[in-house]
Amino acid sequence: MLKPTVAAAAAAVVVVVLQAEGFKEQGNAFYSQKDYSEAFNYYTRAIDASPRTASYYGNRAATLMMLRRFREALEDSQQAVRLDDCFMKNKTAETLLEFERMADFGFEKRDFRKVVFCMDRALAVASACHRFKILKAECLALLGRYPEAQSVASDILRMDSTNADALYVRGLCLYYEDCIDKAVQFFVQALRMAPDHEKARLACRNAKALKAKKDEGNQAFKNNNYDAAYQLYTEALTIDPNNIKTNAKLYCNRATAGAKLKKLNEAIDDCTNAIKLDDTYIKAYLRRAQCYMNTEQYEEAVRDYEKVYQTEKTSDHKHLLKTAQLELKKSKRKDYYKVLGIGKNATEDEIKKAYRKRALMHHPDRHSAATPEVQKEEEKKFKEVGEAFTVLSDPKKKVRYDNGHDLDDDGCCDGRDFDANNIFRAFFGGHGGGYSFDSSPGVFFFSSFDILNLIETRYY
Repeated sequence: MLKPTVAAAAAAVVVVVLQAEGFKEQGNAFYSQKDYSEAFNYYTRAIDASPRTASYYGNRAATLMMLRRFREALEDSQQAVRLDDCFMKNKTAETLLEFERMADFGFEKRDFRKVVFCMDRALAVASACHRFKILKAECLALLGRYPEAQSVASDILRMDSTNADALYVRGLCLYYEDCIDKAVQFFVQALRMAPDHEKARLACRNAKALKAKKDEGNQAFKNNNYDAAYQLYTEALTIDPNNIKTNAKLYCNRATAGAKLKKLNEAIDDCTNAIKLDDTYIKAYLRRAQCYMNTEQYEEAVRDYEKVYQTEKTSDHKHLLKTAQLELKKSKRKDYYKVLGIGKNATEDEIKKAYRKRALMHHPDRHSAATPEVQKEEEKKFKEVGEAFTVLSDPKKKVRYDNGHDLDDDGCCDGRDFDANNIFRAFFGGHGGGYSFDSSPGVFFFSSFDILNLIETRYY
């Protein structure tokens, strides 16, 4: 029979054990209700009552993980193992800490895919952890996967409508989708819930600055102040490099202003940057194609218009493609306008003046003292000048040439019946004197004096 003092001590131990078990059961009840703060309190009381029971530390470690207090969770897990070397819950805490470290490093290096990977693995262990969900959602937004990010944030807000982190992520998605006004509303709401939320504060400031600068640029463009618009769009592009959709529009807007300022190569580069950010941006393809047309880069223009027409088969896009294809075909022929050094809208008198100047400039007799190579080159240019004049001085042939038709069928420039000397004689035949011909058909000679006299009396 136990002595009274021993019996009393044993009874006291039983009372303590029962009390500790009671606290543990209450903690389990709160844990199942996802009230992790109360669960933590009751598991702590259980530990205070029975500090040598490993399972209490294990339960509190699980609760601490739900509360995102991972280092404390690891300490409790390690204590559980020290009390019972068969207790392995600390492995879970160590794994979560490792995923968290990897995610933090990935976020710092802007490797958002790695962060999403780590958070998916962590959530497989701690599925209710809001911190992991928020970090994943934020990185999904930064990767442009907005519907997924919105879904995660909305799930959290359904359980806790005042969650500032979730409100911030919702705003971030809207901001990156170029819905800036709505985004600002979410950022402001997040700051009401958590005035010290630095990410929401920065995003709100960037959103307001970006919208203001973009609106200023648009207004300047409407006022035909293209230099100011160009500068304002440039400033707007420096505000937030992460905002892909808005920056794509800014690049395209700056390209439009640049085209007005005749900065065509810069405009092409801006359109290319816009397309790199958003390869579905039809307006950027159209703007770049027009710049290619204006710089006579017809193959590139055709490529862009084909892309546009494949995406949106409208009659306007088809017409633009056909026009570019025609210009490409025309560009592969000899450019008679360039041969004469005139624009495509040159008048009849301008065509004649250009022929006078170029024919005298390249006439073989003017280069009789030059090397055989130079003579051959000048003779070729002289013939091209005659071809150009033959076509552009004839209204019907000029129309066919301008419309891209093949003129070889007319027999005017195929080399069989064409003689540049005949055209030259016909053009200058009205001028008395100065010509001497040998007995060979189609061959004549000019003296230097005659050429200079013709230039002075017929051209200048």
